[in-house]
Amino acid sequence: MLTEMALMWAFIYLYTGVMALRVEVKPRRALFRAGGRQELRCSVTDCTDRVSIRWILLEDKPLSAQVTTHRLESVVTFDPVEMEHEATLLCKVSCGHENKQSRAVVRVYSFPKAPVIWGHQNHLIEAQEKSLSCQVDRIYPTELLTIDWLRGDRVVHSQAGEVGAESVLSTYTFTPSRHETGDNITCRAWLDLQELPLEERMRETTVPLTILYPPRITAISNSTVVSLGSSLALVCSAEAQPAPLIHWTFSRADGQLVSVGQSQDLVLKEVTLSQAGLYQCLASNPVGNQTATVKVTIQSPPTKTSISVSPGGEVREGQRVTISCLSEGAPVGRVVLRRVSQEKETELQSSDTSSSASFSLSFSLSSALLEDSGLYQCEASNQYGSELVNTSITVKAHPLEVDLLPQMNTAEMGSRLVLTCSTSGCPQPSLRWRRPLDQPVQGQTDTQGPQSQLHLTPLNLSHQGHYICEATCGSVVRSKHTELNVYSFSSSPVLETRGPVLLGQEAVLRCDVINVYPANQLRIQWLVGDTEMLSELGQYSSQVQNVTSVLRYRVGLEDWGKTLTCRASLEMEGGVGRPQETSTSLQLHYAPQGTSISVSPEGEVREGQRVTISCLSEGAPVGRVVLRRVSQEKETELQSSDTSSSASFSLSFSLSSALLEDSGLYQCEASNQYGSELVNTSITVKAPPRNTTVLVFPSTQVQEGQNVTICCQAVSFPLPAVILKKLPNGIELYSPDGTFVLVNVTANDTGLYQVNVTNNLGYQTHIFTIHVMERSSSPPLRPGLLMMPAVCVAVVLATAALLLDYLRRSRKKGFYQLAKPAPPSA
Repeated sequence: MLTEMALMWAFIYLYTGVMALRVEVKPRRALFRAGGRQELRCSVTDCTDRVSIRWILLEDKPLSAQVTTHRLESVVTFDPVEMEHEATLLCKVSCGHENKQSRAVVRVYSFPKAPVIWGHQNHLIEAQEKSLSCQVDRIYPTELLTIDWLRGDRVVHSQAGEVGAESVLSTYTFTPSRHETGDNITCRAWLDLQELPLEERMRETTVPLTILYPPRITAISNSTVVSLGSSLALVCSAEAQPAPLIHWTFSRADGQLVSVGQSQDLVLKEVTLSQAGLYQCLASNPVGNQTATVKVTIQSPPTKTSISVSPGGEVREGQRVTISCLSEGAPVGRVVLRRVSQEKETELQSSDTSSSASFSLSFSLSSALLEDSGLYQCEASNQYGSELVNTSITVKAHPLEVDLLPQMNTAEMGSRLVLTCSTSGCPQPSLRWRRPLDQPVQGQTDTQGPQSQLHLTPLNLSHQGHYICEATCGSVVRSKHTELNVYSFSSSPVLETRGPVLLGQEAVLRCDVINVYPANQLRIQWLVGDTEMLSELGQYSSQVQNVTSVLRYRVGLEDWGKTLTCRASLEMEGGVGRPQETSTSLQLHYAPQGTSISVSPEGEVREGQRVTISCLSEGAPVGRVVLRRVSQEKETELQSSDTSSSASFSLSFSLSSALLEDSGLYQCEASNQYGSELVNTSITVKAPPRNTTVLVFPSTQVQEGQNVTICCQAVSFPLPAVILKKLPNGIELYSPDGTFVLVNVTANDTGLYQVNVTNNLGYQTHIFTIHVMERSSSPPLRPGLLMMPAVCVAVVLATAALLLDYLRRSRKKGFYQLAKPAPPSA
């Protein structure tokens, strides 16, 4: 008997063990690539009862993936896979009264592209430190990424990524040398995820290096000596990266450099004496340059010998005369300048030289005489030959001439003026200064030879008039006269205003020009911007005086900030310099206008959103600007500013996270001493359902035949719709007020219920359980059954009161919560 009992219990044990509920999730440790489509499957076996499958995240965040459940299998689809999908998921299964769960860990990675190198496209210059950059974008997780820089097979620099970054940037700094041209440099990125194949864990990019270095001249022709008329070839070679440009220049006798060639070989055909000198080879590229010099010497007999007389043309007695002799040769040898008169040769000057290819010789007659007339010769010679040239000079007497400068003068009072009288045609003239009608000459006279100067300083009105310079040479008398006009115009105009002008009123402006002469030739112009408003001349006076001009001008808003200018100028013959002017800006005052208030962002405002209220106004001065909120007949000043420095002003206030109670009327008021302006706008803050609570009466455990009342309350605006549903596939019941009544419940009503509170901004769900027990015979009357209607009625009354209160508040500031009137029945 005992043996049979043992066998029976063993059979029962084996049978229940075989039929135990099993839950399996595949894959359990998943590594998904971001952007792709992946699935997690939860399979249930050995369950003969009704199955309920749920997915739960261990982390405190929602499951942002699609869940598809079909009987004994539930699939979570990630399409596309994103970084936020990385989490630990639990598949919870209920089979009758038995519950089991299985865990899956999802890891996400992103490594879509090879590294990008930059910095090598720019010039890498020898011996100059350079930095190359390598960046890997859209990497996750960045803390597992390592960037290695390789020169050949050698790692020269490494850098690891940082947590939370979206990309990894590595910089490698080195100093290039010319021997590295043609080498490659590699940026290799490793993602330390051993589960990935090598080709997905490692990506690299390789670029070539081009090192630039300056030219170095490797070959240059030696200095050389050639004969006149022969050919000459010069060679210059250099190495560099990039290839250098060769440029030949020649240094002329005046020191100026002249370009003569653009290639390595410079060929000179039939050389002349002017081509003797220094030739410079310049090898250059964008990195630098180097030069080398070749000296070329040319040998020849004297050539291009010339003689010249300065001044050219007719030579008059007493005039200074210079005779110049010029010759070219290599070497020049001897140069002689002589005069031949009455078959007699007189050597005037000579020189011996062998150092240069050209030479000049000159001789001067400080005061030419009639006997200086004759034939003048220039002869140049060296060991290769000689050359002779000549010219004739004839000295003539000329009549007395007088010149007076300047012819007409306009000079400022208090300044210094010099009149200069010059004569010609007489070696020793007699000069004197005088004025018409025997007026006295007020000034200092300085006479030297044929020139006399009259110094007038400081100038005043008594110096104004005509001046005569008279020259006498023997019996010949010549004279010249000039006129002097004196003026006074030493300071800029003085502009007087009476401060800011009220818009629409007439402004009276005054401009004074101090110490003016002649006043009748002073013109005063008034300009607003570039527009001339008034132009007038002063009154005549024989003395220095002050000139005043008055402008009466009605100012409009378009004149705000324009420049008002008083310009004064003397309209005298010969001019007196540039006009003088004084400017000021027109300042207007007016009451605030154009006041506006704006809300950013425009349109609908959601709870938690950042909102900025801006206030803008114009006025002069702006005065005080106030931004306030009016809510429940209460004014709250948010921000204000007092200013008087500008014509426009803006004020802004930000709600960093808008709340429902921030709804209301917002006002912007600008005021100054001339008036005020007020504008307003309304803001209504909306929010999705939150703080959802569910009350079940009489309780969540009831007997068959009882009525169950479900009351739901939430905070939101606009008012939400409330849907009650028995999970998983029950009928959806809708209630606009959040109250439901389940009438005459049965055991079939036992299970999970979900309340979904929704408005156009979002939703919130609440899941609870109702357990219906079979009715017992003669159940005792419980206090809870009597209290349920009273509690529901109390809740309904309370929520109705809340509704009225929030409706009243919504008209003022846009705040609502869900109210609970009479329930629907099901």
